[in-house]
Amino acid sequence: MPKTFFITTAIDYTNGAPHIGHAYEKILADTIARFQRLSGREVFYLTGVDQHGQKVQQSAQQRGIEPVEFVNGITELFLALWKKLDVKYDAWAATTSDVHKSCVQGILQRLWDEGKFYKSSQSGYYSVRQEQFLTDKERGPDGEFGEEWGEVVLIEEENYYFKLAESRQWLLDLIDTRTRSANPIVIPEFRVAELRNAVEKLSGDLCISRPKSRLTWGIELPFDSDFVTYVWFDALVNYISFAGYDAAPGADLTDFEAKWPAVHVIGKDILIPPHGIYWPIMLHAFGFTDEQIPALLVHGWWNIAGAKMSKSLGNIVDPSALAEKYGCAALRYYLLSDIATGRDADFSNERLIQRYNTDLANSLGNLLNRTLNMAKRYRAGALRRMDSPLADFTNEKAAAYKKQMEAFQLQAALESVMEIVTRCNAYVEETAPWKLAKDPEQADKLDEVLYSLSEALRIVSILMTPIIPKEADAIRAQLNWTGPVSMEQSTWGLLPDGHVLGEPVPLFPRIEATPAESGA
Repeated sequence: MPKTFFITTAIDYTNGAPHIGHAYEKILADTIARFQRLSGREVFYLTGVDQHGQKVQQSAQQRGIEPVEFVNGITELFLALWKKLDVKYDAWAATTSDVHKSCVQGILQRLWDEGKFYKSSQSGYYSVRQEQFLTDKERGPDGEFGEEWGEVVLIEEENYYFKLAESRQWLLDLIDTRTRSANPIVIPEFRVAELRNAVEKLSGDLCISRPKSRLTWGIELPFDSDFVTYVWFDALVNYISFAGYDAAPGADLTDFEAKWPAVHVIGKDILIPPHGIYWPIMLHAFGFTDEQIPALLVHGWWNIAGAKMSKSLGNIVDPSALAEKYGCAALRYYLLSDIATGRDADFSNERLIQRYNTDLANSLGNLLNRTLNMAKRYRAGALRRMDSPLADFTNEKAAAYKKQMEAFQLQAALESVMEIVTRCNAYVEETAPWKLAKDPEQADKLDEVLYSLSEALRIVSILMTPIIPKEADAIRAQLNWTGPVSMEQSTWGLLPDGHVLGEPVPLFPRIEATPAESGA
């Protein structure tokens, strides 16, 4: 096992502003990375931007500016959003960087030298949006190319090709072998059949170049200066170029192999063909072993009323505006709690507000405030360490949370945390501490209740750390807990006898919905 847990996201294409799908993907990966750190592992979280390609060149030309100026402007939007959403990455990939260019050209030259490329002329239909040649398999039942391909033009040109199809059987065998193992190629498992069916149909090779006569914005082929690299062959290499991979024969890969292989967090729309077919075959050609082929954690889409978000439909949701309006915690919590990893979900402002108010404001925030106020009123904030009827339940849910997080089932993990909160709120109503405080003979029971609630909140704050990190820190500050924060500390009974709680401060103020947001 590598020393470091390496997690990456698909790098964002700099031909448009970030949308809610970008935000979900980065928050999902950030939460997984934070959990791994919480579990005591070193983590390398890589994300970034894909800055090359024909669409970028066209967009820059339409604005009368150079491509580098155009992509730098879009890149700043992504950087600002990740800061606003508290996404903490360890390395930033920008495909215009020298380190990436050097790695791509080194790989290209090596594969050329090894006879993995050939030059050929091709005439066919080309999708400008997807930047790839199409075949009859991409036609719909009506014989036409669907809207997903955008503008499709008929072109004829000479290019370089990567011998993709010769690795078809190898990839099928790898998918089958890994699916039966504890280290599958694709997560969740229901995506495996989709990928395997696509590989079964693989027959052609991959065009890995574009002539400079129609595209100059890309990485030049080291063996032919009249061509640049196809954007997907360029972009996919970011996963290794920014992790220290060196394509030179005999290069020292010790640091790189301490991280690799990675878990790639990607959207379902780029599983086939780039990540599920091109990338593993590319790595195989580079000399990576079967065990070094990365896992693909494939997430679904956020839709609007069942329809995919798109600029043409005018239903794009701006995550920056949402974070400004509702706060980072509300957005992070909603995006992780209202969608099962791998599935699609409908985005709704009403659901965002409902989730926040119900789970964070009413349940968790109210429990914290009540506990601290009662402890302050009845015991001057001091706790007696007591046995508790909540101990086994809380430990059980914390263990379930850990198992679910390790399986990348974040929605289920959050449900386990909120079950602790719900049980604690019910426990308050069952025991009625305000009544116990009036009966001196119930002093021990009151102390048991106050300790139980405080200790449960301490554990909840640890489990919430990957999801809403700043608010989890604030919970611990109010509990006056300055001890270690790790999964090892999420077991019952670590608040010491005589511990004095801090001052209660409202942490999750309710969001008052407008009539439109409430569905009225």
